[in-house]
Amino acid sequence: MLSTPAGKPADPVSLRKALREHQSPILRRSLWQIANTFLPFFAVCTAMYFTVHWSFWATAGLALIAAGLMVRIFIIQHDCGHGSFFGRRWANDALGTVCSLFTLTPYANWQRQHAGHHGNWNNLDRRESGTDIYSTCLTVAEYNAMPPFKRMMYRVVRHPLITLVLLPPLIFLVLYRLPFDTPKEWRKERLVVHLTNAALVAIAVGMGLAIGFGEVAMVQLPISAIAAVFGVWLFSIQHRFEGTQWLRKDKWDPLTASLQGSSFLRLPRVLQWFTGNIGYHHVHHLNSRVPNYRLQECHEAAPELERVPTLNLWRGLSSFRYALWDEEQGRMVRFPR
Repeated sequence: MLSTPAGKPADPVSLRKALREHQSPILRRSLWQIANTFLPFFAVCTAMYFTVHWSFWATAGLALIAAGLMVRIFIIQHDCGHGSFFGRRWANDALGTVCSLFTLTPYANWQRQHAGHHGNWNNLDRRESGTDIYSTCLTVAEYNAMPPFKRMMYRVVRHPLITLVLLPPLIFLVLYRLPFDTPKEWRKERLVVHLTNAALVAIAVGMGLAIGFGEVAMVQLPISAIAAVFGVWLFSIQHRFEGTQWLRKDKWDPLTASLQGSSFLRLPRVLQWFTGNIGYHHVHHLNSRVPNYRLQECHEAAPELERVPTLNLWRGLSSFRYALWDEEQGRMVRFPR
């Protein structure tokens, strides 16, 4: 019987029952989430266009709100990619594609790559599949075996200023424009990257001609950059924190990896709303078909889910310090001095 970190047994039967009872989307709640996300986003962006030449601080404050709403749009796209936002696949794909024009993330390409993450998270023997620098790590032994220059470069690339501030905007604004890491046989996904780019260019040109290219850049680029920084931090800490577990494939299974390798990020209520409950990441990995607006009630329906690794906002912000997996100690550790 699997045990949670508190040492009490987790009953797979009761967990599956709770997950099954919450995995169906509720149409009225999905439609309401679309309304309470997109309408405020349009309103805040419109206000920014009025303030952009009037007050820097007003525009910056509005940009923070708009960025939070863009993160919420990304969560909707994320749900669509898992087929959990609507009951019909075509509806999920249609809405996910619309969301991708706001998040700058080609829908079908990201969807397929993200599926790789859900098949391999925190599996030490499958880190080459569906992973990136935010959802993988080296072991202490692997790090120590690297030549000094490679160790230095590994640390530089993973410095918080690089990984959490400079790199996220680059990923969404530049790297997602290129299918450089998409296998050639993924023809549909590669085509979607180019079609998304063409649609974004058309939107940018249309808005630029109507409003002004400088104004569009001063409003949309800060929103995208701030949302990228916050969104990448939000997703990266869900598996790389002090109390997580990385497992070899002979000990890895989805239930164990969900309860011991994913976090419950307990956020203030307002941040929980903006982030679409993604802090309940352990529930999401147990069953990715549970819509984001049902994750909390699913978590509360199964007592076992209250005993998973829990992070508060401060612990989440400081989790970037844990960069290597120590197989001997069975925990994440910091880089050696």
